[in-house]
Amino acid sequence: MNTILKSYFYYMILLFALASCNNENQKTPETDFCAQIKRDDSMSLTKELADVAEDMKSKTGVYVLEDGSGSMVARAWLTEYAEKTIDIQYFIFSTDNVGLIACDYLVRAADRGVKVRILVDDIMVDAEVQDILTFASHENITVKIYNPGLNLGKNIFNKIQKLATDFRSANQRMHNKTFIVDGKVVITGGRNIADEYFDYDHEYNFRDRDILLIGETSKTVSQSFNQFWNHDLSIEVNKVVDETAEHANEENKFKKLHEYACNPKNFWPQVRKRISDLPKTFEDIKASGKLVWLDNVDFVSDDPGKNDGKEGLAGGGISTENLVELVNNAKSTIEIQTPYLITTETSQKLFKAAIDRGVKIRILTNSLASTDNVEAFSSYQKDREDLLNTGVRIFEFRPDAAEQTKIMTGELKEKLDYTPTFGLHAKSMVIDNKTTVIGTFNLDPRSANLNTECIVIVNSEQVSKGVLEGMEEEFKPENSWETTLDFNPDSEVDNFKRLKTWTRKILPKSIL
Repeated sequence: MNTILKSYFYYMILLFALASCNNENQKTPETDFCAQIKRDDSMSLTKELADVAEDMKSKTGVYVLEDGSGSMVARAWLTEYAEKTIDIQYFIFSTDNVGLIACDYLVRAADRGVKVRILVDDIMVDAEVQDILTFASHENITVKIYNPGLNLGKNIFNKIQKLATDFRSANQRMHNKTFIVDGKVVITGGRNIADEYFDYDHEYNFRDRDILLIGETSKTVSQSFNQFWNHDLSIEVNKVVDETAEHANEENKFKKLHEYACNPKNFWPQVRKRISDLPKTFEDIKASGKLVWLDNVDFVSDDPGKNDGKEGLAGGGISTENLVELVNNAKSTIEIQTPYLITTETSQKLFKAAIDRGVKIRILTNSLASTDNVEAFSSYQKDREDLLNTGVRIFEFRPDAAEQTKIMTGELKEKLDYTPTFGLHAKSMVIDNKTTVIGTFNLDPRSANLNTECIVIVNSEQVSKGVLEGMEEEFKPENSWETTLDFNPDSEVDNFKRLKTWTRKILPKSIL
């Protein structure tokens, strides 16, 4: 999501809702299943990377994580076999099954002595203070809140006051998403930590994309994380709130969390099996040639704070500058996927200039029927005709996209007798069939000017070819509608959603 107003009403989010585990209906005894998922102590990340250790010294291994289930399992396995450190930076880390089970993996890693640092943006924190403090009371877990003052520990009057007196600062959010293990392996991209980003939600799932990096570029990502971690805007949670952890000294304070994560009703056994099989999967990846080793992979991140206020809510940032440069240097094609497409006169001129010099541009975004954010769609809807007049081809994602049956987690398909709605959340761009960008940047003014964002720029025809295969599939009629000056698919939704979208037109484009 990219709208502050929407965040208060539509998400119950953060990583540490341990209170969910205190519900009597969720208590489960230790079972044989828990005994079956014990960690293999003979395995380690170092051992699994031994045969590529020499490449890692000067090169970066790149592997694109297309399906949600595989991306989730990769994170779980890396957490399970981390040896020294896990650094996590997210905008959303939800309280649903995926989020709670991720917390259990992190606690168990911390129990082994792994140092865990977690940085999460304040705007999306909607858990009980005591639950966060309990999680952070582990001697090997440190939790920081980015740009606090608007949400955590604040009542509605405090929040209104902050928005009224310091609107720009209140809108400066950290949208970066990085997962770093032992400073060697990184996962970054569009996915937050919640069911819907990993094809596990029962109502609504996202088509998203991450990228796995091994080796040299991991150092750059770690430097960026440390820059955020040590910045004045990142504050330890126990300094953000005026409370102390009531259960900090309890010996079994995480017992219920572990029981929840072990319960097959919450985390299907098939997923545990996939995690245990990941070393073999990693070997298959290396053998398949899809893990591409490159001399230079660029990780670009905005600086903490980003907007100095000299241009109000405008001003851009490092990620914006890099993307503009890539568009300006495009020679033949630009393929873009963005869940939210809010253009300004500046961005429309940027695309028009590219088209005038012969570059073909296609953009896939959400339709009104697939979007989770009617505020953003409302702004796109106002400027859709102007964007089409530049010569850009626009495609809108179908909520019943045919490809979801291929992507959706197999266990979920087995369990449900209906198909969840599908929405687009991937933030990717391929230029001239050889340069791929995967990251957190939405094509909207908030990402351009207010949110800190991060992107990975990969110059490789092989990587671009793989990403383009997925994009081409999604441009097909069974997965998206092509919107023209004569046709759009807005009528695919009921009148209530159309009315709701129309009423959001009063919101300023700059904060959407």
